[in-house]
Amino acid sequence: MRVTTFSAFVSSVLLAMFVLPAARGVEAPRLEKKDGRYALMVEGKPYLVLGGQIHNSSAWPSELPQVWESMEKLHANTIEAPAYWEQVEPQEGHFDFSNVDALVEGARAHHLHMVVLWFGTWKNGNMQYAPVWVKTHPQRFPRVIRKDGQPIDVLSADSRANLEADKAAFVALMRHLQQIDGEQHTILAVQVENESGNIGSVRDFSAESNREFAGQAPADLLAAAHKEPGTWNQVFGADADEIFQLYHQAKYINEIAAAGKKEFNIPYYINVWISYPPAELPQRQLPLPGILYPSGGAVQAHVDLWKSLAPSLDMIGPDIYTSDPAQYLSLIETYHRPDNPLWIPETGRSDDFAKFFFSALGSDAICFSPFGVDHSGWNILGDAPWSAHARNFALIAPMDREIAQLEFEGKVKTSVEEPGQAEQELDFGGWQATVGFGFPQPDGRKAPGTKDAHGVALVAQLGPDEFLVTGFDASVRFHLPGKPPFIRSQILTAEEGSYVNGVWKTTRLWNGDEVDRGLCFHKEPQVVRVRMGRF
Repeated sequence: MRVTTFSAFVSSVLLAMFVLPAARGVEAPRLEKKDGRYALMVEGKPYLVLGGQIHNSSAWPSELPQVWESMEKLHANTIEAPAYWEQVEPQEGHFDFSNVDALVEGARAHHLHMVVLWFGTWKNGNMQYAPVWVKTHPQRFPRVIRKDGQPIDVLSADSRANLEADKAAFVALMRHLQQIDGEQHTILAVQVENESGNIGSVRDFSAESNREFAGQAPADLLAAAHKEPGTWNQVFGADADEIFQLYHQAKYINEIAAAGKKEFNIPYYINVWISYPPAELPQRQLPLPGILYPSGGAVQAHVDLWKSLAPSLDMIGPDIYTSDPAQYLSLIETYHRPDNPLWIPETGRSDDFAKFFFSALGSDAICFSPFGVDHSGWNILGDAPWSAHARNFALIAPMDREIAQLEFEGKVKTSVEEPGQAEQELDFGGWQATVGFGFPQPDGRKAPGTKDAHGVALVAQLGPDEFLVTGFDASVRFHLPGKPPFIRSQILTAEEGSYVNGVWKTTRLWNGDEVDRGLCFHKEPQVVRVRMGRF
């Protein structure tokens, strides 16, 4: 009798140790919206993706040692890595998830989260990652036909066979991810396709598509575009071909995303090869859809249509490869919408892109990820180093959860230097912050600015008179509205420190020369918590 009781006791202990924690699991990642701002909730708290996207052919076990080394050097908290249709389903109906398993296991071992990028029907407006059994059977899996009757290496979005094949593979992958990650949730989001659309033709000009194009535009598209009934040409005029491609493409991807979510319900998004001015892409001089950018994608002019036609997507994220400040900020404004979180899944890795990380934080971004940060592969912007991105992430990573929470509460403001703007003002209502760029800043002189306009500052309001301050090559001076610094106001305390497990730890106090010219930040990552007073 005693043995039976002891056995029952041991069984109950083992059940509590192994079964109950797995049953509880970790809360699945999700988006939450409050007061017009979004947060990516991870384990119930806002999360800021400090991402590193690896090169296209780096998601293979042979490449992963250098991938993990690169993530560590970048100070990333999240890896963005592809899953390839051609590898996942090398023979129709036979699946191989070994690459994905190695990525997930490696991410966990290196204390990283992960975003899975599905390279299926589309990758950069082409079909390179489709399996051989798809590529070699064009009668079954039709390609886009150009206006001159020639086929191109793009799968037609106006094909049910193509959609069903991609969807079957994607659903199998999502089902597998639910099995291996449904409790731990290492994976935070899934990108459905990559820069979808046609490169080489504005739409499919096959006989079937042409017959459909000659008919009436569908009712759901008319509702989304706020148009009256008519044929495609009557309704959309010169844009009709592109809108035809967009409609089928958005519906195609939405159906894939919806099916995937039934298996693995976390945030899903698409990334976008945006429409650049022709001067930005000299190799693509004609500013036409299908040449300048993949036709049918969610470019700036068509975000509204995509949001209406693809409701299963949680986010539309621009891939930004222009370092022109006006263009970069315009793209942030376009994709930071009341119905769309600011999610930048790809951007240039060179140092001249780094300051836009702070522009994104000032617009409540929940993801910022330079592309091609591992050592293997060809980078589309050359071999420029990414030291400035690493410096930025090293600064923010120790307090990424705190910054994410402050962003969600609308308490983060940033200042980013532009040529001729060496001083800027941040408004916190009862307090103002004058940000000056350049180092050093002698007494009584204006801020000198930096030679390449790279200065940045971040100020977050912790309380009515308390702020968290950091930056590079910048000074920050608090003052009362309408009064210069130190007139009827003073710094009560300025604590340099850091967050350790969510708790602020002070390492030293700043005073004297460290505060007389404002709180000055040069090349080293430093964070100061300052409390202001009035008298």
